[in-house]
Amino acid sequence: MQKWLPATLPALISATWGGQAFAAGIDVKVEIPRLNVAEYHRPYVAVWLERPDQSTATHLAVWYQQSDGPEGKGTKWLKDLRQWWRKGGRELNMPFDGVSGATKPAGEHGLSFTEGKAPFAKLPAGDYQLVVEAAREVGGRELVRVPFTWPPKGAQSLKAEGKEELGAVSLQLKP
Repeated sequence: MQKWLPATLPALISATWGGQAFAAGIDVKVEIPRLNVAEYHRPYVAVWLERPDQSTATHLAVWYQQSDGPEGKGTKWLKDLRQWWRKGGRELNMPFDGVSGATKPAGEHGLSFTEGKAPFAKLPAGDYQLVVEAAREVGGRELVRVPFTWPPKGAQSLKAEGKEELGAVSLQLKP
């Protein structure tokens, strides 16, 4: 009875996790720099994919103040993410399951998306841009774009750099 286990174990492991190891997708890293300012507020950040005509392909993440504070509801300030707001953010009901989350402190933050699983839709082949926008109360606003082609022919690593509100933004493409 125990002889079948060693022979079938690799097939069982492959069937269980094999599809996940080879699933196409993207990994995004967003660095929020530590700023030396008198009044610091965590930035609101939106991450989305755009088509060549600059229409939104999918919303990937929105980090904002989700609880009420002395300044009111956090959703009140989402429109400060101007590009994201115009590109469809105003049409979303927040919180948006699988997309919205709390603001993040300074540091590097990673996101992973698998093709076909929400919110990373099955993208038709073509050119896209990863767009990351940050806006901060008593601070500035910044937008970083990383162009890429989907599906990738092989694993790729692409980067862009912000100047003030965003640090390094990297995109790992997994075929």
